[in-house]
Amino acid sequence: MSETPLLVRDVAEEALLARIFPLLPTAPTTLVGPGDDCAVVAAPDGRYVVSTDVLVEDRHFRRRWSSGFDVGRRAAVQNLADVVSMGARPAALVVSLVMPGDLPVDWVTGLARGLADACTPLGAAVVGGDLSGGDQVVVAVTVHGDLEGRDPVLRSGARPGDVVALAGTLGRSAAGLALLDAGRGEVDEGLVAAYLRPDPPLAAGPAAADAGATAMMDVSDGLLRDAGRIARASDVVVDIDPAALADDREGLRPTAASLGAGLRDGQGARVGATAVSPADDEADGEGVADLVDGWVLSGGEDHALLATFPADVVLPTAFRAIGTVRRAGGDGPGVRVDGRVAQRSAGWDHFRA
Repeated sequence: MSETPLLVRDVAEEALLARIFPLLPTAPTTLVGPGDDCAVVAAPDGRYVVSTDVLVEDRHFRRRWSSGFDVGRRAAVQNLADVVSMGARPAALVVSLVMPGDLPVDWVTGLARGLADACTPLGAAVVGGDLSGGDQVVVAVTVHGDLEGRDPVLRSGARPGDVVALAGTLGRSAAGLALLDAGRGEVDEGLVAAYLRPDPPLAAGPAAADAGATAMMDVSDGLLRDAGRIARASDVVVDIDPAALADDREGLRPTAASLGAGLRDGQGARVGATAVSPADDEADGEGVADLVDGWVLSGGEDHALLATFPADVVLPTAFRAIGTVRRAGGDGPGVRVDGRVAQRSAGWDHFRA
């Protein structure tokens, strides 16, 4: 007989914090950690990069899929990726948590462990935050980063002739979400993990800045949408070479075929951002290819690092070339795939269906 889990409403706030604090990562730059009205963090560079993000239950995650550890790791990674894509080293996070009273305490301590799992390898600390009651779980994270003497790498620095490069993979998180959405998470546990617990090469961000990256950002909303942001900020065309994404596509084809077959059998509905029609497409036909392309080009939350480099720069180890930067012509700045405008959704938008 299993024990009844201890719930948040069964413990005082101070007692809950006493369970959380020992699990949070620390760093040498933390001069005063959790427990006072504010944390105190050293800023040797004299500048800090700052970003914030939020995860809302049933909007960004579902508790029936995600443990507290999963959500903690995702919340940390999506903020850490913003910092490293500026060329900075993550230094400190503050985390606010809204939660209902029936949330198990183990879920909350799991969240703290997930935060630590993502932060510790980068030397980042969780230095404070806030707890509040509410009808659903909301995790808000603000992250600070140290440029360590570097110039920040902006979206606006790409220049014609630059190489477009990527550190990490594309489409795996979107495919994992599609599997969960279709109730078929057992098909590929690796892809599901890529969605629940992303693990991008975050250390590649500062390395890219040191190598001379001219522009950079993380792929959180899909390659087409995020490359478009660099293109517009830099007033250039970012031209993606589809052949450079062949390995990303090939690794997803078996899952797409499985999902397509399941949907034709009536086992699913809309998956991720791309709908698979239960038409008479063969499993290895255009329907599968379209689904794979949707994941790779428009799927988000892999948090791969997208950067541009001068053509004469040796790319850092984690990066691979996936395209070129061209001068914007009469059509203005934007993204092209093999020289053509992609005829598909650009990626995730919070306020559009």
